[in-house]
Amino acid sequence: MGPIGVLCLQGDFREHLAVLAELGIPSVRVRKPSDLTGISGLIIPGGESTVIDKLSKIYELRDPIKKLIASGLPVFGTCAGLIMLSDRFTGGPNDQESFGGLNVTTSRNAFGSQTDSFETVLDFEGISEPIKVAFIRAPLVTEVGAGVQVLASLGDGKVVGVRQSNLLGISFHPEVTGVTEVHKFFVEMCKTANLVSTN
Repeated sequence: MGPIGVLCLQGDFREHLAVLAELGIPSVRVRKPSDLTGISGLIIPGGESTVIDKLSKIYELRDPIKKLIASGLPVFGTCAGLIMLSDRFTGGPNDQESFGGLNVTTSRNAFGSQTDSFETVLDFEGISEPIKVAFIRAPLVTEVGAGVQVLASLGDGKVVGVRQSNLLGISFHPEVTGVTEVHKFFVEMCKTANLVSTN
């Protein structure tokens, strides 16, 4: 398996790099298209989805990432990364775009401002023990389309973790609470992925 790329344009990418290092997984900081060559997966961190969108266009990463998603490359989006993987989202500027791929609708900042951030313990499909996670100005999956598997929900049924084929999207931040299990789950996705050529 090749290294896992972490999109390092904005947001808490350092925390994801630290988790991968803790797991002994080689990583690559992705800041330009050539950084995508040879990676086995890509993590899109939390941050500001509007900024990630703009910078991905400035650094000419948007189209290469969309092609990799279409080719079956495993991509893991946390918080803002979930918004960037959603086919549809609400609450953003009219000109904001996502990479897409997840057949869901996501509501940006669904939990309110930074002061409404909280930690909780969640059950996560495919992980044996409940995990402690942080929600920080988190988005929420408000509509789940065909082909999407719900992996995690809050006690009130709100959907906060989904998977569709090669894409994994979560509303929360496991990387800030010392939880490595979700990253391990993604590493297994990378090991078993079937990539197809899009040329």
